[in-house]
Amino acid sequence: MQDKNLKIRLLLTGGGTGGHLFPAVAAAQEFQRQLPETQVLFIGTRRKVDTKSLAAYGFVSDNIKCHGLKGKNPLELLKALAILPLSFLQAGRIIRRFRPNIILGVGGYVTGPVVIAGKMLGIPTVIHEQNSVPGLANKKLGPFVDRVCLSLPGSGRDFPGGKISYTGNPVRRNILELAKNTPSKASGKVKNTLLVLGGSQGARAVNQLVSEGLQSLPDKVLEGLRVIHQTGEEDFAAVKGRYADRGIEALVQPFFTDMAEIYCQADLLVSRAGATTLAEMAVLGKPAILIPYPFAADNHQEKNGDYYVAGGGAVLLRQKELTSATLGENIRQLMSDENRRMAMGLAMKKLAFPDAAEKIVACCLQVMEEKDN
Repeated sequence: MQDKNLKIRLLLTGGGTGGHLFPAVAAAQEFQRQLPETQVLFIGTRRKVDTKSLAAYGFVSDNIKCHGLKGKNPLELLKALAILPLSFLQAGRIIRRFRPNIILGVGGYVTGPVVIAGKMLGIPTVIHEQNSVPGLANKKLGPFVDRVCLSLPGSGRDFPGGKISYTGNPVRRNILELAKNTPSKASGKVKNTLLVLGGSQGARAVNQLVSEGLQSLPDKVLEGLRVIHQTGEEDFAAVKGRYADRGIEALVQPFFTDMAEIYCQADLLVSRAGATTLAEMAVLGKPAILIPYPFAADNHQEKNGDYYVAGGGAVLLRQKELTSATLGENIRQLMSDENRRMAMGLAMKKLAFPDAAEKIVACCLQVMEEKDN
């Protein structure tokens, strides 16, 4: 039995997208739920959206100067390599000041310097990989860290086998609570609700395909449909205008902060196939049409989606083969078939890992204990 008065200093690092940030938040929340005296510091990027999101959850953050290496042109790559010594020095300075008991890296280029600096200072290190194909930072860190936590079965081929723990992808506490207290099908509604998510930055192709695809549907179909659409900043006005022109009932926003409330209303999702969004959909038992981002590194979004499609919880449509009319017809078919949506929702829930955060905390505590012995 873990001593609830144990004072853990947890250093989290990663970032660049909500897909990295939110699993880190979920892990920190679980640490503090189990061990209320846990102190958390997050080292991430200088993006304002990261620092604002972390502050909203009550977590302190810091940052180091660091640039990504993958997919850069020669000049950008040279600049990124030239700044690495400074990245290590800054990371080491923060680590010495905070004195963490454990470092948990969740991916993204900032993870590399922080985890390596921590390793050199003798701090126990764990990394978590959200995607089916590991990112460059986590892949390179695998041989050096004490443990590797993975989200999806069969994704461990790039890591040393003896270090792997399959934990699933952790989901924020408010989403987990929603999953416990709300049925996957919202009952008593006159209209079915379609939720469209392009990720934290929006997705132009998804925005256009969905809004144009819905315009082509018959009036009778649209009368029974309500849309909630997260567009990102750039496409907000255009998407809102298309829905208004066609008389489609729609709540359109660049970004939704209360995702639990939004998820609660959804009967069907159209989404990219980011690992964190998929984990949240699975926990909530929400059926989905997935349109993977075709330029994701190593095509990892399509490979993420394959797991949920194989399990019967989602339909996957490749962007390059997709037209707005085809997508509109897929939405129409699923919205008119409640039994199929219910079956997909149940299948999705079976693919979920609601205890992922608990497993990651257990893994971190085990690594700490092994280091002490």
